[in-house]
Amino acid sequence: MAGDRPHTLLDKLRSLGQVDCDTFDVEVARELGPFVDCTSNQAIAYHELIRPSGITATTTSDEGKEPRLLHEQLIADSASLASSLTGPEFDGVDKPELAVEVMMVKLALRIVPFLSGYSHVETNPRHAYDVEKTVRNARRIIAIFKALDPSYDAQNRVCIKIPATWEGMQACRELESSTPRIATLATTMFCKEQALLAANVGCTYIAPYINELRVHFDPGFVDEAKAFTFSATAQAYFDAHRPAIKTQVLPASLTSIQEVMMLAGSHHITVSPPLLQKLAETPADPWADIGLTGSAFTAAEVAEGARTWGGAEDEQVVRDEAAWKKAFGESMGGRAEAKIVQAIRIFTEKQDGLEGIACDALGRQ
Repeated sequence: MAGDRPHTLLDKLRSLGQVDCDTFDVEVARELGPFVDCTSNQAIAYHELIRPSGITATTTSDEGKEPRLLHEQLIADSASLASSLTGPEFDGVDKPELAVEVMMVKLALRIVPFLSGYSHVETNPRHAYDVEKTVRNARRIIAIFKALDPSYDAQNRVCIKIPATWEGMQACRELESSTPRIATLATTMFCKEQALLAANVGCTYIAPYINELRVHFDPGFVDEAKAFTFSATAQAYFDAHRPAIKTQVLPASLTSIQEVMMLAGSHHITVSPPLLQKLAETPADPWADIGLTGSAFTAAEVAEGARTWGGAEDEQVVRDEAAWKKAFGESMGGRAEAKIVQAIRIFTEKQDGLEGIACDALGRQ
């Protein structure tokens, strides 16, 4: 019936798969939700926390006035809580690092009323090559959720995002197999070797980055090797091997509504606020690029990849650290490893910025 047709591209996208918001801006979730999951990372947290409020505060500096931060109180409260948290989960953690985690959890909890699924928080990117520190970080994030809102089912509603290094995914294995289980998402993913290892360790999600992270921070840069076929192939392969593989595909790092709609039909898809707004404003019919909808899944390489992934050699590689690291280093002519190294560096820079905010707040106590 005509009345049942999607009115906008956002409606269309929702009719074909699970739509998540990639933001810590509660107004986006309020206005364009509800969503299934909410994803985040250090860059999203940093840029949300430095947003000005539009209100100025009188100072004694020569400038006379300076903009106040929108989340000034949240930042102060997070620093205060980080100074008072006690228990084995928090022992030995630097206060600025802990304060950053509290800030991210506080931002995440504001969006929970507009979600039906997981709230995703990313571990400290400095720990991307350390299994033990990543596991401790993940458990600490869950503990912070429980401390801040005991009524929220953090054990079953929080998913921990972890960079898809060998060490990161061994941490995912430990978390997913623990009692109680902690859900994980292997992020900054670019190639088959990462996807197969994530499935082997039991990740709840993988997040193929359709564009390398650099596109969001380097004006004018274009990723010429977009990961549409990789993302679609991973989904086809995973679906063909259920229930042995439980992992779902959640593509990320998109730069246009055309890219989003090419991946319509993904298990999940996470979309930034500007693209969500464009999708909500664009009529589904007529849309000049309607033929792009779901087109990533129709490429011949997708069906071929779904048939050829996971052979005997692949099965051996995911069980052998040295073999996997060699295969990963050679994947895409070395570009896959270069992309994740770059992404971890960018996220670490944002982590440094977040800890700078935390240090300032701790110093004012």
